[in-house]
Amino acid sequence: MHASTQTRRTHPASGPGITPGRVPHGDAGEARELLARDGAVVLTGHENTPDALVVAAAQVVGDRLRELYPLRVRTSRSGSPVHLHADSFDLVVDIGGVPHRRRHPDEDHVLVQCARPAPEGGDSFALDAYAFVDGLATTDPALHTFLTGTDVDLYGAWADVRGLPAVPRIGRHVEFTRTGRRVVRRTDGAVPLHRDPDGDNVRAQLARLTDAVHDIEPSLPRFRLDEGDILVLDNYRCWHGRDGHTGERTVRILTSRSADAD
Repeated sequence: MHASTQTRRTHPASGPGITPGRVPHGDAGEARELLARDGAVVLTGHENTPDALVVAAAQVVGDRLRELYPLRVRTSRSGSPVHLHADSFDLVVDIGGVPHRRRHPDEDHVLVQCARPAPEGGDSFALDAYAFVDGLATTDPALHTFLTGTDVDLYGAWADVRGLPAVPRIGRHVEFTRTGRRVVRRTDGAVPLHRDPDGDNVRAQLARLTDAVHDIEPSLPRFRLDEGDILVLDNYRCWHGRDGHTGERTVRILTSRSADAD
């Protein structure tokens, strides 16, 4: 088993890798401060229950909290690695003739609680996508131009999933909200627009983005979530993933929107 660090504060890491500070769940002010500074924070001391995620969202986001989406439980057994991604989906279901939104493309916070750590492996990693994209302006201008200037169908690869809207969700990987927040998306669902004359180039750039993301993952600092720990992420700014593991690992995931998503 990996020992948990007891350091509550960490200095911002050099480069795009993030090691979230660890904060006891009662210190909402410090948790908000670290989330604003680093884009991620780990809350310790919460009960290992689904309710703890709702409480954590209220504590960290506060009165800016607008919507919570249904909690998801994910259990993996001898799981393969999960690559860097930002939580994002567009899912509406019909319950008794009434539409209910279960996921939102503009979820700006994600909370992940470790309900059962893996016996071996399964460490988490996170990346400051703002820093990553800004760096591409120098290291890979073509990819930077694609991410900031090209429309894609964000969920077109998942078009056969029931509940997804029939109308394509068009957007760019890097955009800004009406109030000026930068959004940096990372989804495996992106495909070229229907009959896009530049479709071959879009597919090539999407593949290059995947390669760039996979290439940087080994260099990112790892951190372990112990039982009950809750990782809170600014979903507009940070991508997250985890290493492969042996044995069984279970997490609970809660996504939300705040007033800052407008």
